[in-house]
Amino acid sequence: MSLARAFISACEDELNAPKPGNVHIFASGHGMEAQDFVDSAHAAAVPLTTPGIDVGSRIFAAIEATWARVGQNTNLGIVLLCAPIAHAALAYPRTDLGAGVRKTLAGLTRADAELAFKAISRANPGGLGEAPEHDVAEPARVSLLEAMRAASGRDRIAWQYVNGFEDVFGLGADALEKSRRNDEEPALRVLRLYLTFLSAFPDSHILRKFGEATAALTMSEAQAFSASVAAMTRPEDIYAEALRFDGSLKSRGLNPGTSADLTVATLFADYARGVLANAYKNG
Repeated sequence: MSLARAFISACEDELNAPKPGNVHIFASGHGMEAQDFVDSAHAAAVPLTTPGIDVGSRIFAAIEATWARVGQNTNLGIVLLCAPIAHAALAYPRTDLGAGVRKTLAGLTRADAELAFKAISRANPGGLGEAPEHDVAEPARVSLLEAMRAASGRDRIAWQYVNGFEDVFGLGADALEKSRRNDEEPALRVLRLYLTFLSAFPDSHILRKFGEATAALTMSEAQAFSASVAAMTRPEDIYAEALRFDGSLKSRGLNPGTSADLTVATLFADYARGVLANAYKNG
């Protein structure tokens, strides 16, 4: 499997699970269909995983390719998270992926920030990038890491940059491994991974659009849902409950997009480790 294929597989796996409030193959939502995200994954995969370019170039090229393909913002958060992972896999192939990501983050430059700001402006997500300092509408004055540091208190994707992608390589990887040990089918593994993030902290996408109280309420509802299905043994019963919760969130316009982005990033990191292991094994 190539790194580009690993990215596409992570995106497709995420779409194959009935993630409450988010778009998936079982239900559209928020004016988008699952096919929009499949098309976006295929468009972004090659620019995101091209050897020999910097992180900012990966972000900008992936968003430009996505926009040319689907004409809307479907994957900005995914690209912002997956670009450092892809870069680490390519630049430090014999280093542990988590350590490689930390090296990548430490090496981010103002040029990376310039290109990331252009990508964010192109995607034009509501509320993202509007800040008292390091606004994406203005020229970058600091490295991408420093810009993310300024936003990390209000945005969980920015928080990953400052904290070495701790949610991806810690909370997310642990949840994925636990589900794998329990021999759960792929869609259920992805659903549990998504719920792990949604239950752990207020979703940044909901926070930006609806405020702290609604984001906190959604997190509490996710915790209650996870507890209610914990004793269920049949995946189809869990999926039926998930779709009911899905309908409730979508009826209120609530889309936990950051939790979905972190889900893709965790899956991509997991696939990337397999790609690196096979490459190393094969010399």
